[in-house]
Amino acid sequence: MGRVGLALVLAVAALWLPPGAAALDLDVREVAPGTWALIGRTEDLSPANGGNIANAGFIATPEGVVVIDTSASKTLGEAWRAAIEARTRAPIVRVFNTHLHPDHILGNQAFPAATLATLPATRQSMREVGEAFNDNLYRMVGEAMKGTHVVVPQAAAQAELLELGGHRIRILAMQGHSAADLVVFDETTGVLFTGDLVFWQRAPTTPHADLARWRESLEALSALPFKQLVPGHGPVLTDRRGIDMTRRWIDWLEATFIEAAGAGLDMSELLAAPLPAEWAALPLAGSEYRRSVAHLYPAIERRVLSSPTGP
Repeated sequence: MGRVGLALVLAVAALWLPPGAAALDLDVREVAPGTWALIGRTEDLSPANGGNIANAGFIATPEGVVVIDTSASKTLGEAWRAAIEARTRAPIVRVFNTHLHPDHILGNQAFPAATLATLPATRQSMREVGEAFNDNLYRMVGEAMKGTHVVVPQAAAQAELLELGGHRIRILAMQGHSAADLVVFDETTGVLFTGDLVFWQRAPTTPHADLARWRESLEALSALPFKQLVPGHGPVLTDRRGIDMTRRWIDWLEATFIEAAGAGLDMSELLAAPLPAEWAALPLAGSEYRRSVAHLYPAIERRVLSSPTGP
């Protein structure tokens, strides 16, 4: 389809979007033939961005479309689905949620319920805390969340190889950023969708992180023969810089917190510490560092102080 034809299709699709969705100006980019990524903004959640801060993607094959994540609200999910349907006539056959965080899953209600799937631990977490996440996003984002509610996938995903329309799409079950992190690797095109196991040009988030398992997952991702990597947040990559940056960040956090616990620092003292030069200019580093102190320091402090050999 030529540019003029695509522009016409997008204009027509916009007429069918819910109120406010047409103005979202989603950044949707083709990263391989028939494979597209939605690139969220490198910002904290706010009314100004309507929650549009996370990446998503889709793989269009002649036999159907595989979608990776649905964004942060009903409105965003509907806009994302309209963007997909403007680019392919193939039906949506599977929609994967990579993990439980709300900026990736609260657009689920815009997609056919029977197509939704995620790892079993993510389904359980969504049942337990999904509505609390939804309420929190209402407080942070405001009216853009109107009409949004949690839709837990009916299907439990698993590690497997999907052969669909000439594509070999490998589903990988990992963990570390959360208790269950689903990864989609299209072996045919070489495009790897990592969810929030990988961040690039943005500080990683850690509310449910297990740093040891996260490192194991990053090592496994690094060994894959990908050509394009779509991280959970940040620009698309053609190399392993995002994997390496994410690893350095979590290594630095853990080392910093262990050293602080050994020195007897409390959380307020740790919060007041300046960021090192390597991280000072990284977008959202300050806010994510402060959140990570709350997320990770108490457990690391207990571990260090309870060690038989002492701090």
